[in-house]
Amino acid sequence: MPNNRFTRFWRNLGPGLITGASDDDPSGIATYTQAGAMFGLSTLWTAVVAYPLMVGIQEMCARIGIVTRSGLSGVLKKHYPRPFLYLMILFSVPAIIINIGANIQAMGAVTNMLFPAFNPHLASVLFTVLLLVLMVFLPYRPIASVLKYLCLSLLLYLLVPFWVKLDWLAVLKHTLIPSIRLEKDYLLVLVAIFGTTVSPYLFFWQTSMEVEEAEGQSNTVMVDKKLITNMKRDVDFGMFLTCIVFFFIILSTGTVLYNQGLHNVTTVQEAATALRPLVGEKAYWFFALGVVGTGLLSIPVLAGSVSYIMAESFNWKVGLNKKWFDAPGFYVTMAVALLLGLLFDFVGISTMQALFLAAILYGLTAPVLIGLLLHIANNPAIMGSFVNGKWSNFWGWTTLVLMTVAAGLLVYYLL
Repeated sequence: MPNNRFTRFWRNLGPGLITGASDDDPSGIATYTQAGAMFGLSTLWTAVVAYPLMVGIQEMCARIGIVTRSGLSGVLKKHYPRPFLYLMILFSVPAIIINIGANIQAMGAVTNMLFPAFNPHLASVLFTVLLLVLMVFLPYRPIASVLKYLCLSLLLYLLVPFWVKLDWLAVLKHTLIPSIRLEKDYLLVLVAIFGTTVSPYLFFWQTSMEVEEAEGQSNTVMVDKKLITNMKRDVDFGMFLTCIVFFFIILSTGTVLYNQGLHNVTTVQEAATALRPLVGEKAYWFFALGVVGTGLLSIPVLAGSVSYIMAESFNWKVGLNKKWFDAPGFYVTMAVALLLGLLFDFVGISTMQALFLAAILYGLTAPVLIGLLLHIANNPAIMGSFVNGKWSNFWGWTTLVLMTVAAGLLVYYLL
């Protein structure tokens, strides 16, 4: 029965789906929008290239969590010298908090755009309080169920291009033939795109969520071929959803905004408002509601990532499966991350600048963390017989080289 097969498939989706969907957060939306507005369709190819890179990295993270039953910070603390752990915290936490702040700010700005009487700062505060209450007082299972259905809000972006006339030959050309320009702005966009798709916070979330999933089922779940296969299917689908949505956002903005000469989109409101007269009221609402939906989806992932990093690093009790009074350090860290992020709404940095900055920081810091991931995943003392295979290493090293080269060229042009 097709319905039964789909139901079973949907039920088996978990961390991979949520990880992939949360990757298309307001920061990602801002990055893809800016790419389309500045360079038209010429960055469409990045969606095709990013898919195997994302799958390779997130599959490694998931496998590390399943095999070690420990988050990434816990693995580093147990098996590596302390400077590696502190380096990881330094390279990850500030960028994640900026990302949280940018997403909160974007949700407040879009709420004000849809409902002008609603103050954007007040909206940001209310979203922060709502998310904090839900994350602290709801156990993981209901959170995971809600997050899975919020993923469906991303499908709104697939509808936007069908309100405009497309040059399908140009779309095919830019999808299949990479275009590289050795220009500062183009490299900035490339680093931001790969930084927001291969995002360091997802490494920590994916690893820790696999641990939570295993603990939620049983403490004695055996690591076998079937378990690894199910995990890979989950990761493959989650990353595919990410890349489809990211492709369609660039397609929409690269067709609509770029062709209208709107090459510098400075706010999320500007991006949505520019679409309004060109593709109609429905697309305008779809774009705006998509920002809110992806913000609600991604902020728990971002704040949870910070909590996992800090709690595992300092031996605090950890886990969304635990009550707040059983893991106070974990939940206090989550609250502090959200409140620090909220402060960005009051410091005068535009939403688009903050979102884009978060993506660039990820692009610059990701190579260091990918290098650590590769070392862990190839270490038999940690992974036993589940070390990387040939293809995992191929895609892992390809990701490391591409992101290092892109980040290096960007630094060179900036200096």
